[in-house]
Amino acid sequence: MGAALFYHLTRRPLEATLPLLLEKARAADWRVAVRGVDRARMAWLDEKLWLGAEDSFLPHGLAEQPHAEDQPVLLTTDTALPNAPQCLMSVDGAAVDPAEVARMARVCVLFDGGDEAAVQTARAQWRRLTSAGCTAQYWSESSGKWQMMAER
Repeated sequence: MGAALFYHLTRRPLEATLPLLLEKARAADWRVAVRGVDRARMAWLDEKLWLGAEDSFLPHGLAEQPHAEDQPVLLTTDTALPNAPQCLMSVDGAAVDPAEVARMARVCVLFDGGDEAAVQTARAQWRRLTSAGCTAQYWSESSGKWQMMAER
């Protein structure tokens, strides 16, 4: 059974934090799905990932493009995950099911600490997942570095 890690973004935006987490997941040899709620936002993230650091390459693609099942990192708004990931990253309040936490090596929930609605959505996700028996950790970067602040 995996765990859900909640990342409270307060110092760096999603487009700066997501590539770091994706690189760590890929270093573990995990296939990853990044689930959002808006196709235009996922296309924007796709562009940001292609414009990453010159010394790194993060292979990825959008779910609606050909060969989605072959992508090491798949950006999607759907619950279907054709690339058979070991890690799911939820952004912008995308839903995560407790069964996904149970079958994945890791689930990451990234949320914007400057957006009160996003914070409330993340709190509701935390309650839903922990009530279902999922292990969860809350990580904050408020001190300037990532620290685990709570675990259940």
